[in-house]
Parts: sequence; C-alpha cells; structure tokens
Amino acid sequence: MGVLIVSGFLLIMTVFRKRLGWAWLSIFGTHLILAAIAIYVVNFSGIITDVHIPLNPATIGAVTILGLPGVLLLLGLKITLL
Repeated sequence: MGVLIVSGFLLIMTVFRKRLGWAWLSIFGTHLILAAIAIYVVNFSGIITDVHIPLNPATIGAVTILGLPGVLLLLGLKITLL
C-alpha cells in the first residue's frame, strides 16, 4: 500500500512540475467517454449478431488507448475466441 501511495504522489509531482496542468485530464476523459460510446454502439447496433463486448476497465482501456482500431481488435478477438 505504501508503494501505491508513494508512486501516486510522485506521479502527481511529475504532472505539475512539467506544467502539463489539467488539459491532459480533459483529453483523457473525452477519450474515455468516446470509448464507452463506441462499445455501446457495437453492442446495441445489431450489425454483428451474437457479439457482445463487455464494458469493463480492460476493454474500455484498450479502446481508449487504441481508438477505433481497438474496437475492431476486440471484435476480432471476440469472434475468433468464440
């Protein structure tokens, strides 16, 4: 638990020392919301039947980092592994 607290404190210090401010947080939040919307669209559009991508931190994180190719990656994995 101590390592988590120290690393969190050092991360906050790095963010404010580099003068990144809060702009990165709004960009990350926008990407996070768009990732959730993209997964919802895939789940409820009915384009591909019997494919459901669960909304959990791993799937939303993949789509947040990778963007639209992340959604296609998750669809490919779901179809391949099913």
